[in-house]
Amino acid sequence: MNPVSSSVERAALLQMTSGIDPAENARTLVEGVEQAKAGGAAMLFTPEMSGLLDRDRDRAAGSLVREEDDRVLAAVREAAAKHGLWVHLGSLAVLRDDGRLANRGFVIDDTGAIRARYDKMHLFDVDLPSGESWRESSSYAPGERAVTVATPLGVLGLAICYDLRFPDLFRALSDAGATLLAVPAAFTRPTGAAHWHVLMRARAIEAAAFVIAAAQAGMHADGRATYGHSLVADPWGELLLDMGEAAGVGFAEIDPARIEAARARVPVLKHRRAIPPVEAL
Repeated sequence: MNPVSSSVERAALLQMTSGIDPAENARTLVEGVEQAKAGGAAMLFTPEMSGLLDRDRDRAAGSLVREEDDRVLAAVREAAAKHGLWVHLGSLAVLRDDGRLANRGFVIDDTGAIRARYDKMHLFDVDLPSGESWRESSSYAPGERAVTVATPLGVLGLAICYDLRFPDLFRALSDAGATLLAVPAAFTRPTGAAHWHVLMRARAIEAAAFVIAAAQAGMHADGRATYGHSLVADPWGELLLDMGEAAGVGFAEIDPARIEAARARVPVLKHRRAIPPVEAL
């Protein structure tokens, strides 16, 4: 398959309620690959932490392994090759050589080969008014590079969840040629209700690019609740898909003509300028 296409292609999104058992999550992912292929998709997108979602560190420790030993990754690669489907595996928790963890996404081609890796750059360290407190940096190391990769849908720029709030990353990705932006996520319900749709649409409009966001949804085995609403926004900010709160597979058509139309109507990429230092008066 030619990794870059100018034709309309179908994207599939897997909305998951990942749990504490990697083997069960792997089965859900493999079934998602099968459903995406049967639905005519050229590529499947899965959420952040597709392989394991467990905030009990002691319990999760036995499932945290190096990339080459990760059975979830192996299962998805095998399924991608079997069904001839590209997969953006939103992210897995993988053990780094220094003993810390990376929140790492993978782009897998239709032969099962890994075409790209991206480690989440911005870590979610917040205290919410609901009483929820998250300290991602206590376990994870931040990524240090932005990544794009050619896919059947176009040039894909990679991000993960909390990265959504940092537009400089998305500017860098679109400056590097990205026409699609992947934002796999496990948004909390309070932040999702307040910011999910508006930030996704804003990133699409700013970059005049498709945003594809596969999300976690529902009540999880570790006690957390996630927002769901996996979506696809087109380069004009129109929502082509919103999956609500139920787990499953959804589809959207990715038409390159929408990119050309948006960039012709408001040529924001051509108008970008380097911002000089701020003059504080």
